[in-house]
Amino acid sequence: MDWHDQGIVLSSRSYGESGAIVELFTRDHGRHMGLLRGGAGRRYASMLQPGNTVTAHWRARLNEHLGAYTVELLKPRAGVLMDDAFALTGLSAACSVAAILPERETHAGLFEAFSFLLDTMEDADIWPAIFVRWELGLLQELGFGLDLAQCAATGVRDDLAYVSPRSGGAVSRTAGAPYADRLFRLPPFLVGSQAGIGDPDDIAEGLKITGHFLERHFYAPLDRHLPDARIRLMQRLAARIA
Repeated sequence: MDWHDQGIVLSSRSYGESGAIVELFTRDHGRHMGLLRGGAGRRYASMLQPGNTVTAHWRARLNEHLGAYTVELLKPRAGVLMDDAFALTGLSAACSVAAILPERETHAGLFEAFSFLLDTMEDADIWPAIFVRWELGLLQELGFGLDLAQCAATGVRDDLAYVSPRSGGAVSRTAGAPYADRLFRLPPFLVGSQAGIGDPDDIAEGLKITGHFLERHFYAPLDRHLPDARIRLMQRLAARIA
């Protein structure tokens, strides 16, 4: 068994004396791991930074085996962002969240959206809003999408102001007013015609919403919490707002 694909490095860890287990999010083969011989050496140190895109060749005797990778660097990102602590935090958070994808399950559209998100991370005015939208897309792709197009209580499509933490549906200002303290505020940049880049307060609320549903559907069932990198992103954003 063997294939060639493009992949984004999510993580790597030492294995044996000199090898590394490399986790890639690939276009056509999903989140996929493999052994890279010599991967713990100096040659691969910068190449295997999370967020870098590589061309990968995977080979194994049987499809269910771990298999072995050979990789070549295609697009470095971590090095480009080295002097931007906020962007590096976002890059690390994005890669850690992408690691919840089921292994070896193809999500080509989500891969393209992920690549686009990472490519915007040199622009701090743009990428945080795209990050929130990417997490919404990930929830949708995995069957837990939020319905932000109409009010879950009344069906109206106007003046949507809240999100239900239970159903993930939008709620209109009128219907949600009596329960406002129990609902998320719906950031305007996530609402159809008002879509934009969002201000820091709106981005923070968007991350709170997606984080709630990611934790509820993926991490809590495994007795885990959001990845530390994802938590640090929210903390850094809060510090920028303060």
